[in-house]
Amino acid sequence: MQWYFYLLIGAGAALLFLILTVLIRTLRFRPIASKAYAGEALTFDKDASVAAMQALIRFKTVSDLDPKKEDEKEFAALIAALPSLYPAVYEKATLTTFDGRALLYHIKGRENGAPTVLMAHYDVVSVQESDWKHPPFCAEIIEGELWGRGTLDTKVTFHSALFATNTLLSEGFVPKNDLYLAFSGGEEINGPGAKNIVAHFESLGIKPALILDEGGAVVENFFPGVKRSCAMVGIAEKGMMNVRYTVSSGGGHASAPKPGSPLVRLSKACLKLEKHPFPLRPNDAAMQMFNTVARESNFLFRMIFANLWLFKGALDLICRLSGGELNALLRITVVFTQSEGSAGANVLPPKASLVSNMRLNPLDNIDDALAYLKKTVNDDKIDISLMMGENPSNISRTDVEGYDRVATAIGETWEGTMISPYLMVQCSDSRHWSKISDRVYRFSAMKLSKEERASIHGNNERIPIQTLHKAVEFYLRIIKNS
Repeated sequence: MQWYFYLLIGAGAALLFLILTVLIRTLRFRPIASKAYAGEALTFDKDASVAAMQALIRFKTVSDLDPKKEDEKEFAALIAALPSLYPAVYEKATLTTFDGRALLYHIKGRENGAPTVLMAHYDVVSVQESDWKHPPFCAEIIEGELWGRGTLDTKVTFHSALFATNTLLSEGFVPKNDLYLAFSGGEEINGPGAKNIVAHFESLGIKPALILDEGGAVVENFFPGVKRSCAMVGIAEKGMMNVRYTVSSGGGHASAPKPGSPLVRLSKACLKLEKHPFPLRPNDAAMQMFNTVARESNFLFRMIFANLWLFKGALDLICRLSGGELNALLRITVVFTQSEGSAGANVLPPKASLVSNMRLNPLDNIDDALAYLKKTVNDDKIDISLMMGENPSNISRTDVEGYDRVATAIGETWEGTMISPYLMVQCSDSRHWSKISDRVYRFSAMKLSKEERASIHGNNERIPIQTLHKAVEFYLRIIKNS
């Protein structure tokens, strides 16, 4: 039995070494020292800023895939109002329009270095006006908050970029390098505006030093155990695809059904994909975020992320059980959103279908995702076809001057805030720019509560006046360093 004794000693020593390794790595996984930012005090006409924002909100620039639900006169009226709202921009910038709604302003710089591009969109999603406490296009200020559709998404950044530029130009400011303001009027429906502007830059061979669009915000309580507020700067965004699953049959009367009807087959497919999600694939954009924020979390999460080589399975289980954004950051997500069956309650459907919406991680692509769906469903009676799809964006660099400028403007505007890269799980116009640049960043210049974030595309969207002022401050800092 001597060999058994030595085996126990060896196993105990290996276990002790493993425990010590995990503990040491966890203890060394400490918060990164925050850089101290000291921004100058900024002054601008805050009342004029609020008034201009109110004017923008009153235009019902609702975009819809059904053109009959859009009012082109509202878009034209907003564009027509811009010269009076931002006169210095129209006096000193060159304006080029694309597809009638996309606007590209060019302010020539003193030097010929790589330019800055500030993006936004001024179209908004539809509203159910009866569900709002106050009219969604009233632009009223109630208890220190400006109400209206688009106040957060994203007329706030559209306005702030224009107002900050207008303020500086009216004071005689000339940027060091060229400055572009690139705005879309159809982002919510994946319109062609941003694509056309990118094609314009590509044709001219222009390589921006910084491209900034909507995305993350300054948030709190976003990660377990993290008590500090954090500015989330998107350095990539997930791709998207809609997939249709269709089963055909001979139909028939519902009084004498055969087993395995179309809806039953589709239900089984749905359950298979629910029980067998796409594998966990940590990508660089998400891991950069975890390497920043998890260091300030509780001991459990610090231990997991400091030792993913050991606890990847535990993280996978946590993600599968909790779902939500943590899960979305690390794998392709599948959610079934639409279904269609028979036209009559007593008729077997001759054809039935389900539709899933999927979000692709930077490590994935459309073809591989479709292959996984077909392999997992494993039913040749179900036709699985792509309705539409966009592959993920490239991951932008964080070791360049463009990212540093964004981080500096954040640090000077929201003092003491932690700054972290992250993977944006939603889609935006900025994905088109990743074709020509690895300096594309996604940050909506606001500090937003959970309730405020929930009002985006929802009811009772509104922005605190102080938040609007901070957004203008942020853009003033970005532009001054262009």
